[in-house]
Parts: sequence; structure tokens; C-alpha cells
Amino acid sequence: MDAVTKIIPFYGREIKLRIGTFAPQAGGSVLVQCGETAILVTATRGPARDGVDFVPLLVDYEERLYAAGRIPGGFLRREGRPPEKATLICRLIDRPMRPLFPNWLRDDVQIVATTMAIDEKVPPDVLAVTGASIAAMVAGLPFMGPMAGVRVGLVGDEFIINPTYAEVEAGDLDLVVAGTAEGIIMVEAGSNQLPEADMIEAIDFGYEAVQELIKFQLELIQELGIAPPDLTEPVIDPTLENFIANTVKDKVAQVVASCEKDRNVRDAALDAIKADLLEAIAALPDEDPVKLVADKKVISATYKELTKKLMRLQVIEQNVRIDGRKLDEVRPIWTEVSVIPRVHGSGLFNRGLTQVLSIATLGTPGDAQELDDLHPDAKKRYMHHYNFPPYSVGEAKPMRSPGRREIGHGALAERALLPVLPPKDKFPYILRVVSEVLSSNGSTSMGSVCGSTLALMDAGVPISKPVSGVAMGLIKEGDEVRILTDIQGIEDFLGDMDFKVAGTDSGITALQMDMKITSISMETVRSAIMQAKTGRVHIMGKMLELLSEPRPQLSPYAPRLLTIRIDPEQIGMIIGPGGKNIKGITEETGAKIDIEDDGTVMISSMNGDGALKAKRIIENMTRRVGSGDVYLGKVTRIIPIGAFVEFLPGKEGMVHISQLAEGRVGKVEDEVAVGDEVLIKIREVDNRGRFNLTRLGIHPDEAAAARAAAAVKE
Repeated sequence: MDAVTKIIPFYGREIKLRIGTFAPQAGGSVLVQCGETAILVTATRGPARDGVDFVPLLVDYEERLYAAGRIPGGFLRREGRPPEKATLICRLIDRPMRPLFPNWLRDDVQIVATTMAIDEKVPPDVLAVTGASIAAMVAGLPFMGPMAGVRVGLVGDEFIINPTYAEVEAGDLDLVVAGTAEGIIMVEAGSNQLPEADMIEAIDFGYEAVQELIKFQLELIQELGIAPPDLTEPVIDPTLENFIANTVKDKVAQVVASCEKDRNVRDAALDAIKADLLEAIAALPDEDPVKLVADKKVISATYKELTKKLMRLQVIEQNVRIDGRKLDEVRPIWTEVSVIPRVHGSGLFNRGLTQVLSIATLGTPGDAQELDDLHPDAKKRYMHHYNFPPYSVGEAKPMRSPGRREIGHGALAERALLPVLPPKDKFPYILRVVSEVLSSNGSTSMGSVCGSTLALMDAGVPISKPVSGVAMGLIKEGDEVRILTDIQGIEDFLGDMDFKVAGTDSGITALQMDMKITSISMETVRSAIMQAKTGRVHIMGKMLELLSEPRPQLSPYAPRLLTIRIDPEQIGMIIGPGGKNIKGITEETGAKIDIEDDGTVMISSMNGDGALKAKRIIENMTRRVGSGDVYLGKVTRIIPIGAFVEFLPGKEGMVHISQLAEGRVGKVEDEVAVGDEVLIKIREVDNRGRFNLTRLGIHPDEAAAARAAAAVKE
């Protein structure tokens, strides 16, 4: 393909595309540039592998620190495991691409997006989403595109398309919308309790911008002379499908219609029918046409498809779900707090067979997570980690490090709770919540949101409002659409949508929608958001019956954290040469001290008395000393002409021999010895900052006040 360069004027910026220049052996490639952010996106198709019974799409997002002019740290000085942000961007690309590949595709397909340059103004993620669509079409893949993605921000009362990092940070909304010409396919958002009506308007606004990018892609493909992909589904012999339907359809329909609420009972009944089916096929003569085409994987897939059709048919025709619930009905909920001893806070959230235990930990400023990626944020104050052990679904499998799913679910719950956390200047703790999924049957990420709200309130974290979440599902057959509240596992697996909505009673804090069909209308999105609000309010009511507000006191096991402000010029004095002073304070009090460049000093200790003592020491060290001030100090050394007295931590001055006592003093040692406590008054502070002290002219009231102040310091 000849090299082609195109420029798209787009909402006050230009998106530049270079096609056919880079990666000539990839199936298709495009360099997408906006500002000085540039991403190379490639799409490559490989041969099918034996035994694969799913669409083998692999999406990778790669960050190179050279993109920001940086050299990686560590011994190897090269990029290692992808940072969390890179994993989330990878998922952001994957989610709108996957539904647009036909279910029958078995060839390996790989999308690779590599950030080559970043200007710290233009985020690369939505450029990579659109770039993936272009690369797939240039490669001639069986792709039902084009597709495009945009970011929507809200600054003041204005929605803006593809805002900069600074505009996202300053605004109340960070929304990504992806769609095709037919409708919306993916939504992801974090917002500051944005009302449902405003969120719907923002999605609609973003989808209008998506249409412009889709129109340009269609014109580009036509100009490049790329033929539409062949999307014809391979013809499958109906012999086996007909046999399975004739053998088990009525039995499966009976299980579906029974509306059994217990998943284990229902699954056991369906498994028994499947086992009978396998026995029936095994009993057929070897020359029977059914046995000739029978394969265990094909039988299993066909059986699942039959179950899916019957379940969906019941929802469409009778408005009854497989467990007997109404379309907008939430499963039974129960909650518990203070479940685990000694931890700072814990909350157990149970909805149906989904059970999540969230545990909150309060840390000190030094516990903030250092972020080593291409994006502007350097530290993370709130961390939400999500664990999904195999026993939660009744399986026995090796335990692995967190995968993309675990990272994505944790990030969604984290985003949902960020808007209600107390500001750093009023609550300087670092927060970590770990959500342990103990049992899974649908929407564990939203269960994590609910459990984490309870855990934070149990720990005494003064969140502004409680947050709840619910997962919405969809069954779409032709023009018939049914929206389901609080989907369980089988409804997620056999349905068309997983739409997670979290928020407070004031509005939405996080949103994530994934599709299994090629798109849905804006009207369906609107209906799902409004129906989710009713579900969220119901769930929140159940949570607040247990714990209506944060506990008034922090957990006794949480560190005590005190904050003071000092003049930034005094930071060096607190630290001391080689860290001598700050180490001394830590050893004396047992407190941990963190100092920021603006002069904020944060003191933490598991022992509240230790934190208070360290605070007093630092306050005394940084106190402005003036002439006439009286202190009770300690003699530190003696020289022939006088004695040095430390009257505040890190502050000492000299009492000249003539100022030690009334009348003539022969030797300093006649009046004081090293270690003596003595009352002194500041005579003057010279132009070099040195303190000249005296023991003369101290009024009895001044002496009493100085002794009282010293007693308090102790």
C-alpha cells in the first residue's frame, strides 16, 4: 500500500493519520497523532489454531518511556511489567473492538498500540481506540466497523470533546464513548456525582462526535480502495443442532420455566440434562450422521446456545427471568461491618450468591503509590485492589497474580469512590481498600463498591456520601428490548450487555458499559441509566440500615496522623545534616515524619502520644524566637567565657559569664554544670541568627510560665 497522510479537523484540534508508512509486514498499521502525542496501532491476522472455540482476539497496549523523554529505572533500565494505567488502556481498546468481530472467527487477531510520543496534554487512549478500528479495516480483517472513540469532559457548564489532562483534572467528568454508525458500543466514565440527566446528555454529545470520526473512516477506506470484508458466516451442518434441540429442548425449557432461585440446583439440573444428551449421542451407531459430526466442544457450545435462546425467549415473551425475578428486581441483600478483628475497617456485602468482603487500611503519606508511567499523576492517594480467587466460583485452580480483569474491576470501584473521599488537606491519610470476592454470581465489581463504602465508614473515614452500585443487563431480540436490573452470572453470560452504574443519591460517580452485540441505541442507554438509579437507591437503603454514616472516631488500630505547616525555609533545619535531626525525633518518639516541599509536615504514629510529642518538638524547633522570651533550658557545654544552653530542640545560645549571676563570677563552673536546667531570657538575636542569652532580669511570673511550658512539652 502506498503511504497516505490524512488530517482530520476535529473540535478545534487536528488528528493526523499516516497509513502505509510504518510496520509494512503488519496486516494494517496507522500512526495517529494529535498535538505531540503519537500512537502506532497495528492489526495482524494469523492462522487458526486447532481446538480454539472462541474469537482469539489479543489486544496489547505498550508504553515506552522514551515517549516522554525518560529512561526507565531499575537495574535493567528497560520497561518491565505494564503499569496499571497501561492495562486499563488495553481494556479500553479491547472492549469496543471485540463485539465487532464475528463469533465464527477462529483466526488469531492481534491489535498492538504503542505510544511513541506523549506531550502530557493529549491522552493517548481514545486515539488508540479509533486507531485500532482504522488498522483493522486497512488489514482487511472480518471487522464490522468502522468504530471510533472520543473523550468527553465537563468544565463549568460546557461539555468538551477530547479534553486535555488538565481539563479533565479541573472538570467534573471523564467520559469515554465508543460507537459505530448504528449505535453505542462502549461507555466508561468517572464523574463527580453527575446527575443522570447530565450523564445521558454527555453520552449523547460524545456519540455525535463519534459519528464524525466514523464518517471520515468510511471515506478513507473508499479512497484507499479497500474492499468490504467478507462477513459471511460459514455454513454449519444442522444435523447435530436439530438432534440436540429435539432431544433436550423441552427438558431445558422446563428448567428455565421453573424459575429456580438456587443457582446450584438449576445448574445441576441443566448438567444432568447435558449428561443424558451425551449418553444418548454415545449410544448412537457409529455410522449415524449425528455421531459422525459430534464433537464434545461442539455439543457443549450447541447446548449452551439452546439454553441461551430459551432463557432469552422467556424474558422477551413473559418478562420473567430465569430465577423468577421481575426485570427491575434486585436479589436479596444482607450486610455486615466490623467483620474482621484488628483491621481498620471491614464491610461484607452479600447480594444473592455474590459475596464481597472489603477491608480498609489507613496509611501515612509515605504509603502513597508511586506511579511510573507516561501520565501526569505521580502518586496515588487511594488504592482499590480486587481479588477473585478460584473458590469464589467453586473451582480449584492455581492462584496467579492479578490479571487484566482484576485490575479493571479494582480500578472501576476505585473510580466510583474517589469523588466522596475527604480532601487531602482535611484528611491526609493514604487509603487502601482490598475487596476479596468470596462468592461470585454476577456483578462482583459493584459488590466491591458497596462493600468498600461500608468498610470506609466502619474505619471512620469521613466520606461525604455513601456510594452503591448495580449492574444492568440487556436482552435484545429484533426490535424487542428488555433491560434487567442486578444481573447474575448466567444473565451476563447469555445476555447482550453488562452496564455497571455506581453513584450516590446525588448522581453518578462511575459508569462502565460493555456490549456483546454490535451496538445499542441512545434510547436504550437512557433507559438503562434511569432504571439503574432505582436499583442503586434500593441497594443503598439496605446498606444504610446497617451503618447510616461514618463512625465518629477512627479505628483504634489506625495510625494517628497530625499535620502542621512550617516555613519551607525551615525544612532543612528539621531534617538536619545528613538527616540527623529528623532521625533523632523519630528515635525519641517512635513517630514517622513526612515533609512536603510546601512546608506541610505530617506526623504519624501508632501511639497517639508519640505523634503529639513529635509535633511539639517540631513546633518548638520552628518557633520564631524573639528578644525577651523566657525558656527553661539545659546546659550543653561550657567554655571559659560562658555556657551554651539548648532552650528549644535544635536551638541553643550562649550565656556570657557576665550574664550568669548578679555580681562578678570567677569561673563558669561555679554557677552551672553540663546537664543543669536553667531559666534563660533571650537578650538579642544577632544579624547572623545567633542567640545571646542571660539569666538576669527574669520576672517570677515569666519564670513560672517557662517552667509550666516545659512541663507541658514533657
